[in-house]
Amino acid sequence: MKKARPLRVVFFCTEAGNEPVREWLKSLPKEDCRTIGADILTVQYAWPVGKLLVDSLGGGLWEIRSRLANRIARTIFIEVDEEIVLLHGFLKKTPKTPPDDLELARKRKRLYLQIYAQENSSRE
Repeated sequence: MKKARPLRVVFFCTEAGNEPVREWLKSLPKEDCRTIGADILTVQYAWPVGKLLVDSLGGGLWEIRSRLANRIARTIFIEVDEEIVLLHGFLKKTPKTPPDDLELARKRKRLYLQIYAQENSSRE
């Protein structure tokens, strides 16, 4: 059953206040950014989405698979309380997700969930 409203999209924010996925998107050519943005929008409005666009990386991590003109982009995210949290984005150069990119996404997931848990426990 589809949700009545779309999921909210949140950019992971580092302790220094940087938003790595937003910065990555801004560094790309406009057409690539539009394509990735449209794919994120599709996930936002149609979650859960099929394997052609989204695939599980295990452990609650998901990747949005964007096909650009001459390359492939991946945006790794988690879903928490009707929010899509964009953790990491990169241009794919090998068939498998590079271990460094996967580990960085896992680290950001842990940090996000720690902060999320602290914020929610203080609200109670």
